[in-house]
Amino acid sequence: MKNLIHLFLIAFALYACGGGSTSSETDSTTAQPETTASEPESVPAVAELSISGDDAMKFNKTELKVKEGQTVKLTLSHSGKLPKAAMGHNFVLLVQGANMADFGMAAMGAVDTDYIPADQADNIIAHTKLVGGGESDTIEFEAPAKGTYDFLCSFPGHSALMKGKFIVE
Repeated sequence: MKNLIHLFLIAFALYACGGGSTSSETDSTTAQPETTASEPESVPAVAELSISGDDAMKFNKTELKVKEGQTVKLTLSHSGKLPKAAMGHNFVLLVQGANMADFGMAAMGAVDTDYIPADQADNIIAHTKLVGGGESDTIEFEAPAKGTYDFLCSFPGHSALMKGKFIVE
């Protein structure tokens, strides 16, 4: 009788742990897709980025990363309190090889176009509008080819401090 109880307990333990049912083992392995390290990661269609400028003439980020061909939805916000006439900020993404110093000099004279110089249009991939304290602007554009691009604020004198790298992987 003691052996029969032990046999019953062993059989019950095997059944409770799944050892007595081969159909559930088959179901659980076929229900889960196999993944390997070589499968590419899914890249979101839209890269949502945010960057902020302040009254101390600084961006909160100096590097932004996206994947080639992604739609980039970038929001620039001004976390300060000063108006755009005194401390305006924008985000300007330049093409590779554009000279930031030359662009900054041209921007200083573009007061009527919020410091986006018309004669430099070929050097601009995308830009926001000029924002003042508490304001923001969102733009969408397609990420360019793989590489590293410069971005800056083109308000007069700001590009010396307010600049960074836009990296496309």
